Amino acid sequence: MSEYHLRYGGYGGIGYYMVSDMYIALFSRFTTCGSWEGHNILDYLVENESDVQPDTIHADTQGQSAAIFGLAHLLGIKLQPRIRNWKGLHFFRSRPELRYEHIDLLFSKTIDWNLIEAMLPEMLRVAVSISAGRIKPSTILRRLATYSRKSKLYFAFQELGHAVRTGFLLDYLSDIELRRLIQAATNKSERFNQFLQWISFGGGALAAEGVRDEQRKFIKYNHLVANLLIFHNVVTMSKALERLIAEGHAVDVDLIACSSPYLTGHLNRFGRYELNRERVPERLESIREFRMPPRGETN
Repeated sequence: MSEYHLRYGGYGGIGYYMVSDMYIALFSRFTTCGSWEGHNILDYLVENESDVQPDTIHADTQGQSAAIFGLAHLLGIKLQPRIRNWKGLHFFRSRPELRYEHIDLLFSKTIDWNLIEAMLPEMLRVAVSISAGRIKPSTILRRLATYSRKSKLYFAFQELGHAVRTGFLLDYLSDIELRRLIQAATNKSERFNQFLQWISFGGGALAAEGVRDEQRKFIKYNHLVANLLIFHNVVTMSKALERLIAEGHAVDVDLIACSSPYLTGHLNRFGRYELNRERVPERLESIREFRMPPRGETN
């Protein structure tokens, strides 16, 4: 699994994971440096068994392609990536004769709806198989990409993806709030990366084993510790907010909304720890009952 990665400039493998907008990691995957990361982005449909079931995914350039856009659309998933050099992508018209008054120069190609119509039954069969758990999205995407020159099914997914991605890019251009949302979501993932690296301080964050199962354990156990620390930070921050409100301090809802549980300054990585199996954790009723005041109001 270890090889040289051109983008990161070093040897190793890629730990690929899905981070919820509630800050925790939902699932992880260990892949090779040469694989297209976006092939794994839809696998949470099969692997994610948590109560958090997202319907929108944000990613960077490596988390998208035309075929991925097409498959995500059939699976009912809204893909909203942050694409590098997106202005170099083709915008597709729905009809050759269609013209736009102000943005016509953006469009350079036309969607082949006949191909999509002809291959739609096969495309839906793939989507149903994925939803039923019979095949992973990464498996079908890699298989289709390998035989792309011979596979009409791959080109059909690609054509559908061109239509969906064109709509997304137009929304991205016209909606500043959407751009802010995507930027904030991808920055949250990058901050989670830094949090993971801070936690895996032993051995320089290196997987010591060449066995794939041990590498998977390294990734998943690191995420488990990260999620536990995130939960600890949330409880501590909630108690601090409770005390401030009880003392009569005004609470700025917008400021709290910008806070993050990826705090590390108060955590002791290098101390001595004693496992007390008799200790009962503090009850969290007060935390569950705590409610933020509406915007513009304070308790």
